[in-house]
Amino acid sequence: MADLEPDDFHDVTRPEAVAVSPDGERVAFVARESDPEEDERPASLFVAPADGSRDPHRLTRVSGASQPAWSPDGTRLAFVGTRDKDLDRRVGRDEDDDETEADDEEGGDGSDENEDDNGGSDEPKPQVWYFDVELGGDAVQVTDREEGVREFDWGPDGERIVVSARDPTDEQAEMLAERRDDGPIEVERLQHKANGVGWLDEVTSYLFVVDVESGEEERLDDAYGQGAREPIFGLQPAWGASGRIAFASNRTDRPDDSGVLDLYTIAPDGSNLRKLTDSERRTYAYEWSPDGERIAFVAGDPDNWYRPAEICVANSGDVDDDGASAEDWSVTASLDRTVAMLTEPNWLDDETLLAAIGDEGLSRLVRAPADRDDPDRVFPAQGRDRNAVVAHADGGTVGVVLSDPVDGIDVFALGAADLDAADPDSLACLSALNDDLLSDIEAPGCRRISYENGDGEEIEAIVHLPPEFDPETDDPRPVIASIHGGPMAYDAPGWAFTYTYWTDQGYVVYRPNYRGSTSYGREFAESLMGTRGDLETDDVVSGLEELAARGWADPDRSLVTGFSYGGITTANVVTRSDAFTAAAAEHGIYDFRSTFGTDDNHLWHDWEFGMPWEEPETYADISSITDVDEIETPLLVNAGDQDWRCPPTQAEQLYVSVRKQGVPAKLVIYQNEHHNISRPERQIHRLESITEWFREHNPGYETAHGTDEDGDRSEEGDEDSCEDGTDR
Repeated sequence: MADLEPDDFHDVTRPEAVAVSPDGERVAFVARESDPEEDERPASLFVAPADGSRDPHRLTRVSGASQPAWSPDGTRLAFVGTRDKDLDRRVGRDEDDDETEADDEEGGDGSDENEDDNGGSDEPKPQVWYFDVELGGDAVQVTDREEGVREFDWGPDGERIVVSARDPTDEQAEMLAERRDDGPIEVERLQHKANGVGWLDEVTSYLFVVDVESGEEERLDDAYGQGAREPIFGLQPAWGASGRIAFASNRTDRPDDSGVLDLYTIAPDGSNLRKLTDSERRTYAYEWSPDGERIAFVAGDPDNWYRPAEICVANSGDVDDDGASAEDWSVTASLDRTVAMLTEPNWLDDETLLAAIGDEGLSRLVRAPADRDDPDRVFPAQGRDRNAVVAHADGGTVGVVLSDPVDGIDVFALGAADLDAADPDSLACLSALNDDLLSDIEAPGCRRISYENGDGEEIEAIVHLPPEFDPETDDPRPVIASIHGGPMAYDAPGWAFTYTYWTDQGYVVYRPNYRGSTSYGREFAESLMGTRGDLETDDVVSGLEELAARGWADPDRSLVTGFSYGGITTANVVTRSDAFTAAAAEHGIYDFRSTFGTDDNHLWHDWEFGMPWEEPETYADISSITDVDEIETPLLVNAGDQDWRCPPTQAEQLYVSVRKQGVPAKLVIYQNEHHNISRPERQIHRLESITEWFREHNPGYETAHGTDEDGDRSEEGDEDSCEDGTDR
């Protein structure tokens, strides 16, 4: 077996979205690949038979693809793609069109390297395209908007689509051009920036109804986006069988000072606007019932993100003449579990919904009757050792992406009638996206453990073990605590290159679901509300003590890291504990007072902690910088220079404060990166820099990793890997 190398990251392919055809016979999916030459990770579109009888057929290459959606008759597959204009669009569809091929000579394929945050550049913009899967041929371009298209949905007749797109006035277009020419940025709105979007402006996003054949469009003037969350959530258009179009907006008095997203519906001619929700929730992921009479959606509390999000259903027509909200009800509240991130409800029929929830450190499927709160957990064939990343259902078929810590991440399908079966005959694996990579390396072990923290509460963690490690007989290994972000999130069993690489290097990796994590119920999540540092540190350090007591981990060779809120927690751990040999805090906030107004999260800071000038002691208490003089642990800090969720100045403050005291520290800033690391080479550098930092401050690295005095890999060692299972 070969050693896993950082550059092997280029061989990883991850499926991100699935779309089942209306007849249930085919599954389209988007998979993100790596292009080392361009240093990009483009997303490509594939289609596979739902029974797994043939390998997936690739439809796109190089240029990006997202949001796959089948036409109602299943003959066309549409998607949002950033590609060169097709020939028809270059020369114009009509003889009277003045657009010429020369107008587009500067276009490139699929790159956003030079694109302005608000959509201005010579690069292609995201547009809606479709493949005719019956006739074949290349993709056909549907939209041609200067600012691009963000989202879309098919109309029930299959002849029109609805899209959401920015629509600047002439004056606003001039302002955007000035910005692109390095002119001043002038902002009057409260939500003045958004991570990954950039400096915001006054340009409004609207819904447009577009004829698929001609490209002609009509703006729906009353269907516009607004509010602090619109740059992140969008308008989310959904066109139902009854003819009405659902979308999200915030029409409160101060929309930029509110996390509300209300559900509206409108007729496709722009008339008869209806508001279906009560301005008390953040709603999203709209899905109409097949008959168009009801609409399902996810609802969360805009002033309490710890509270589990629920699947709700509304009657689409129940709006009083005075504008009162429609009747709606939750169908999952009794579970006390949150809707899984990146998922949406799906209708199995007019009376039944399918959704994914976070359930004790696992994303899994539930089925719920649409008229009451009586959900059932289904799909027992998934087990507790692999995670349901995303799912979609149609035509009696369920498509689901499953991530297994040993076998990798792939696309599966099964019949909806088999959702209760422990070993369903219809379950088929449709892809083998990483088989070549996985076949060359030894599989790590993975276990789910539980332990008591200092307050006597039970905490769960996912533990990844080195391939050759026998936990019953081998000596303890160096250990890495990897802390998830959020904190309103959770870790689940699944395959990730980082954990596989670290275990291949000889490390035990544990991922604790500390207090504040979702998927364990509202009380567990809300235990962290209004505080920072003490609870998470207890849960992380208690996990280290548990692994040491089991003989799996050597506490004298222990490392800790985390990204986003995991970075925040890492800094809190090293201010409150000396349990770890070294630490790496990534993309975090360390001084909540100074980050206020420089990040895009003023709403969150407000509802959980109050205003910093009103609650200065609270802001001091929740900031690790307050106790920075307690840090003795060697600390690496990294950030993206355009991260407006956790601004890079936060990393600078922490780094300088630690170095000023003579503690070993290193600062890494990734240029042109937001609150993520997008470019493959930078992702590889991130992994290498953290790993090297851990090696530098791990006194027993060579011994633990099985190297001789010259640093070469030894051939000795136990080749048995830990069996998968649940260890309570």
